[in-house]
Amino acid sequence: MYTSARAEKQVEWRLRREGMDVFLPLHLSPRRWSDRIKMVEVPLFSSYIFVQTSDPELRKLLMIPGVSRIVFYNGTPAVVKEKEIQAIRDFLEQARSRELSFSIDDEVLIAYGPLKDISGKIKKIGKTQYLLHLEQLGLTVRVEIDHVIKVK
Repeated sequence: MYTSARAEKQVEWRLRREGMDVFLPLHLSPRRWSDRIKMVEVPLFSSYIFVQTSDPELRKLLMIPGVSRIVFYNGTPAVVKEKEIQAIRDFLEQARSRELSFSIDDEVLIAYGPLKDISGKIKKIGKTQYLLHLEQLGLTVRVEIDHVIKVK
């Protein structure tokens, strides 16, 4: 199904409340506020949500607030195979474990503050800060954990 802009989580909640089998793939993405950067769960596919239901039930779901339309392919509601849904789940699981784990010597990018957009290597991991070596500047600095993004 296709939802209104940024309404995926509300639509998922409403559909689950109706007893529907729903899948909303979410991933962590850095979001910037004026004073910090935080990892936030956002939909992998903007405005899309997967629903397992029959055709007559599917049309009733158009009455749910936030649902814009049914996604069609060749004149019928689009069907995503279970193995494709499982592949998305597997991908998200692998990505989640990689995104959240930082190790010594990982290359990171400073995403906020006076050293924004400078990369460095993690030399020490603390509870709230990383000790980074910034080779381009020849400096070692402490940076808040939520101010860095892992370089792929």
